[in-house]
Amino acid sequence: MPGIVGKRALAGSPRQDLTSSNRIEMLNQPPTLSTSVAAALRQKAPRLIELNGDPGSITIASYNVHKCVGTDGLFDPLRVAKVVREIDADIIALQEVDERTGKRQGLLDLEALRQETDLVAAHTPDNLRSHGWHGNMILARKGIVQAVSQVRLPGLEPRGALIADLEIGGVVLRIIAAHFGLLRRSRTKQAGALLEATHPVLRPTILLGDLNEWRVRNRSSLLALLPHFGPIHVVLPSFPSRFPLLALDRILAKPPTLISRIEVHQTPLSRIASDHLPIKARLNLNGIRHLHVQPDFSLSDKTDIRPGDQV
Repeated sequence: MPGIVGKRALAGSPRQDLTSSNRIEMLNQPPTLSTSVAAALRQKAPRLIELNGDPGSITIASYNVHKCVGTDGLFDPLRVAKVVREIDADIIALQEVDERTGKRQGLLDLEALRQETDLVAAHTPDNLRSHGWHGNMILARKGIVQAVSQVRLPGLEPRGALIADLEIGGVVLRIIAAHFGLLRRSRTKQAGALLEATHPVLRPTILLGDLNEWRVRNRSSLLALLPHFGPIHVVLPSFPSRFPLLALDRILAKPPTLISRIEVHQTPLSRIASDHLPIKARLNLNGIRHLHVQPDFSLSDKTDIRPGDQV
C-alpha cells in the first residue's frame, strides 16, 4: 500500500543567485497569452505549446477537480474520474480532492480510479478520511516513492504543498503539488517558501498545480521562482473551463528543459466536470539523466508503486 515513507527535511545542492540579467532575460521572452484579459478576449488562446522537438517519455498533469462539483452544479466524482482517465497521465497532481471543512472527507473513489487508470496515491495522509494535504494529492502509475513531505504555505488562507520524491524511468523526480492562495501577496510568499524548501536539491523538480496566477510580467507572483523554474512565460488558459481566459493552472520545471510540451486537456467532459480544465506536459527524462543524484537521506523502506497495487 503506498504511503508516507518519510517526512524529513530534504537537502541537496547549493542555490543559484537570481541576478538582474537572468530576470530580465526570462521576462523578455514573448508570452504566449497576453497578460490582459481584454486582449485574451480578442484572440484565440493556444491549447498546446511545443517547447522543443523531443516527444518526451512520460506525461505529468495537474487538475483542480473543484471538489467534484461541475459547472452544472452537480456533485459527480465518477465524472471527474472519467476525465482523469481521459488525461492518461503517468503522474497527476489533483487539487480540492477533500472537503475543506469538518472531517475533510476525501471525495473520490480511489479504488475505482485505480481500476480504471492504474493510478495510486503516492502517500497516505495523517487524516485517514482525507485523500490529500490541504486538498493536494499526487497519484502515479508506477515508480518508487522515496520520500514525502508536507509543507504549510504562508498567507491568510490555509494552504499547503505536497512534495514527493518519485523514482521513475531510472530518474528520481521531485514532484511539488501546490494550490496557491487568491491574494497576490500570499502567492508571492508561497512561491518563495517553496523555492526556499527545495533550492538545496539537485535532482530534477516539477512544480505544478493551481497557482492562481496568469500574469507573466512584472506583477506576476511567480517571479520569485526565476531563474530556477520555468518556463514562466508559457501560459495556457484553463479557467473557467467553459470559456477559458486565465492561466491559473501551471506546470513548471527545474531545469525548464525538462518540459518538451504543455497542453490544456479540453474535451466536452472536462469542460463540465470542474470549473478548471486539466493541463498536462510531456517530460524528457532522457535529457536530464545527468542531473540524477542519489536520495539526500537513506530510508529503510521504499514504496514501490506498480499497476494493480492496492490504495
